[in-house]
Amino acid sequence: MSEIFGFGAFSPREIAAQVETIGVTKARLPLLSMLMLSVLAGAFIGLGALYFVIVKSDPSLGFAARQVLGGVAFSLGLILVVIAGAELFTGNNLLAMAWADGKISTLELLRNWAVVCGGNFIGAVGLAVLVFLSRHPDMNNGAIAQEYLRIAEVKAAMPFWTALFKGILCNALVCMAIWMALAGRSVVDKVVAIVFPISAFVAAGFEHSVANMYFFPLAMLLQTLDNIGAGGNTITWVGFFGNLVPVILGNIIGGSVLVALVYHVIYRRAPDKDPNA
Repeated sequence: MSEIFGFGAFSPREIAAQVETIGVTKARLPLLSMLMLSVLAGAFIGLGALYFVIVKSDPSLGFAARQVLGGVAFSLGLILVVIAGAELFTGNNLLAMAWADGKISTLELLRNWAVVCGGNFIGAVGLAVLVFLSRHPDMNNGAIAQEYLRIAEVKAAMPFWTALFKGILCNALVCMAIWMALAGRSVVDKVVAIVFPISAFVAAGFEHSVANMYFFPLAMLLQTLDNIGAGGNTITWVGFFGNLVPVILGNIIGGSVLVALVYHVIYRRAPDKDPNA
């Protein structure tokens, strides 16, 4: 009866097979397609971050309301990636499942991660430049611009291990969002599956590497060209990469190990495969 009304979802075992098949396809995309799709994903996540900052900059909201509603707004980024189609580094950490099953090589895995991460950076920075030129941060009497500075300052001051573990927790939730979205058979199914894990990681203050590729450049543009902030260059490229390196490492561990490899052991590892599946 549930199938008649469209309530059926793919099972976890079927999702695991999809993730592996999709991983092979992603790893072998032509270079230009891979790069262009990754640029789009960087911009998409930046748009989610932009939406988040609008909510976050409103002082009339309480802490929990700003965190949760901001997280719901940030979900726009992954919804665009999944529904419109794009290549996101954090989501592509799930390629570790295809790698673990020997379907793609280590070189193919690392090539995808390197190209997609680089493309995400280009897309996120490009969006930051466009947003700066649009004067969007001037909204609400400059409160949005101030919020970008505050977010970047907090991230730049974060200790290495804190950023690493926040990156791990973030991408475990991001990859679970993608995993559950693959269970859906409609756009609505996928959107609902995405919103709760994504809003949870944002509300909890975890660290997403691609979002930070948008936050830092925009904050540096506001600080340098608009002279916004307490004075002096408190947000620097050194601080940016000091945050980005541990967050990327944490994202890889969270997505590849805690999600992809765990589900590989459960559903795809050869000795445990069900011949009737």
